[in-house]
Amino acid sequence: MRDTPTGGLGRRSFLSAAAALGGASLVSACGGLKGTGGSSSDVLKIGYVSPQTGPLAGFATADNFVVQQIQQAVRGGFTSGGVKRRIEIVVKDTQSNPNRATEVTRQLINSDKVDLIVGSSTPDTTNPVADQCEANGIPNVTTIAPWEAWFHGRNGKPGEGFKYTTLFFFGMKEFADCFFPMWDRADVSSKNVAALWPNDTDANAFRQGLGPMMKKSGYTPVDGGAYQNGATDFTAQIAAFKESGADLFTCTPIPPDFQTFWKQARQQGFKPKLATVAKVMLFPSEAEALGGLAANIATDFWWSPAHPYKSALDGKSAKQLADDFAAATGKQWTQALGSVYSLFEIAIQAFKEASDPKDRDEVAAKLRGMKISCMSGDLDFTAGPQPGIALQHPVGGQWRKGDRFPWDVVIVDNSANKAVPVGGDLLPTNA
Repeated sequence: MRDTPTGGLGRRSFLSAAAALGGASLVSACGGLKGTGGSSSDVLKIGYVSPQTGPLAGFATADNFVVQQIQQAVRGGFTSGGVKRRIEIVVKDTQSNPNRATEVTRQLINSDKVDLIVGSSTPDTTNPVADQCEANGIPNVTTIAPWEAWFHGRNGKPGEGFKYTTLFFFGMKEFADCFFPMWDRADVSSKNVAALWPNDTDANAFRQGLGPMMKKSGYTPVDGGAYQNGATDFTAQIAAFKESGADLFTCTPIPPDFQTFWKQARQQGFKPKLATVAKVMLFPSEAEALGGLAANIATDFWWSPAHPYKSALDGKSAKQLADDFAAATGKQWTQALGSVYSLFEIAIQAFKEASDPKDRDEVAAKLRGMKISCMSGDLDFTAGPQPGIALQHPVGGQWRKGDRFPWDVVIVDNSANKAVPVGGDLLPTNA
């Protein structure tokens, strides 16, 4: 098993990337190349866990860039507990596997001796990472997982939450606040909603949470059945959706399964007037993989260059971060860019607020009590819906043909977050 400190760069590329930072060495910043001993008193180690390979790898496209950005933002160090500190970041790849996520988190705790762990992207990562941190008393914050899947999927106690583990993202109500206004505006004759929900933690949270909300709002979910991830034939689901006459479509599959489903749906004549999808079509690579079939698919956008948010570390705007990413990598921004950046903002802020950043209980308490304005907006971990959870409010966007890149996002509905400007009209996915 190979884990490189920058999450996927080979050693030669890694050292080149470090040199490009102009003196902020990622070799010392990221750790993992200097043995496995504990960190010294002036060094604070942050472990980062994400799916850099496998079917969820699209979520980790910006990881290496973010690590470099964070190190550059704090290259002069910062004061915590009256002492000048610097950070090291140790990056681990889950390979899109929950068991692997558990394993690498244990490595961070037992071998790398990190002071805090952050993690990103779907309950397959966030839940096993958080479980290990909670069991071992390690401060932790994760993101990009519906809070219900993270909280209830880990048997959280309502009103109590967890001591060491926290999350920022959103849940079923916020999905409803994002999707339902678009459904209400769609010119549809049927309020049946075709729902492609597999049998996993993420989708079951939608089945149990969003489904009842749909009914209360006058929509009827047509559940295609709890299939297993990795399916290759969606004929049965497509037939059921066509028979129901559903004009609306929603889903929470893994990205490769959606690609398969969407192509088969077109071949078999299922063309919903509006598709509002979750967990998929979050990143440009997915739109590119579908080609023309990606046009006007809508999804939730919790971060984009249009969002009026700024870094708590150096004041950089969301647009600047997206532009810097494109300039450095030649790639298009992704939503995870802002989220992963904020994981480190929050971790560093918790260290700064603690009288002793090596006191895990104190740092964990700072995470649970944090209120911060950062790259992901205004986050309040005390506001709930449960202790230690900060909510974001996504807006609706659709994929359209782009100018600089093949596909780009147009924000079409800001009902849930008026601070984000609308950039175009809601159009039918299939006219």
